[in-house]
Amino acid sequence: MDIIQGIIIGIVQGLTEFLPVSSSAHLVFIQNILGVESSLAFDTFLHLGTLIAVLWFFRYDIYKMLKSWWLSLGDILQGRFTEGFKEDPYKRLAWYVILATIPVGIVGVLFEDSVDALFSGALYVPAFFLFVTGTILYLSQRMTSGNINYDNITKKEALFMGLGQACAILPGLSRSGTTIAAGLTIGLDKEFAAKFSFILSIPAIFGAFILQLKDIGSAMDANFLPVFLGFIAAIISGYMAIKWMLDLIQNKSLDIFSYYCWAVGIIVFMGSIAHIF
Repeated sequence: MDIIQGIIIGIVQGLTEFLPVSSSAHLVFIQNILGVESSLAFDTFLHLGTLIAVLWFFRYDIYKMLKSWWLSLGDILQGRFTEGFKEDPYKRLAWYVILATIPVGIVGVLFEDSVDALFSGALYVPAFFLFVTGTILYLSQRMTSGNINYDNITKKEALFMGLGQACAILPGLSRSGTTIAAGLTIGLDKEFAAKFSFILSIPAIFGAFILQLKDIGSAMDANFLPVFLGFIAAIISGYMAIKWMLDLIQNKSLDIFSYYCWAVGIIVFMGSIAHIF
């Protein structure tokens, strides 16, 4: 892998991690187009890059959540957890993020080998699920607009979005697309659905980074510069993708991403099937 290829893959990872078009599918596609195979070490750096992007973008919300969560532990010792939970929306948000992360953790542990097999399979698998991503994103926007936000989200909505994130472990199902669609389906405000989706990505991305951390040393070789520049590209493009999505979801339809997922999914699926025969 050369420098240009490393930067291109980093940009693709950063953009597609937060745009509802599936980073897993696009990484498979771009690596096939470029004729390169990404190492686990490179994947580790890419995950770290997108993690830094979302942490920096939501740094104030995350600070408030961590502070409130720490205070809620004190509430438990004082026997006033319920009162504090009701009074402080950031205490609720912190605990609901933890709750919503449980499904993807369970699915990741129980079905890791099966999912790895799908990632190493033919291109028609992620292409098919990319088409599914476009469909659920399109349908969810036809639901009645909701008004659930920081102040009135419940464990039911949080867990439903967590289940959406767990489904997105499949290659081609967009994590952000699936969780945003889940939120819109059950009545979340559009902007809050996107914000909760992005904040919910933090434990998932961090978990993937930790699992791959043991391989990070293998990147310190002749390919270090492409890996490092890809890492920087993932940070910059990830930050831009979050900003773009939050601006877009407030003012415009996300149908453009549905059309894109359908078009790319069909093209890659048909090309993959034709290659088999």
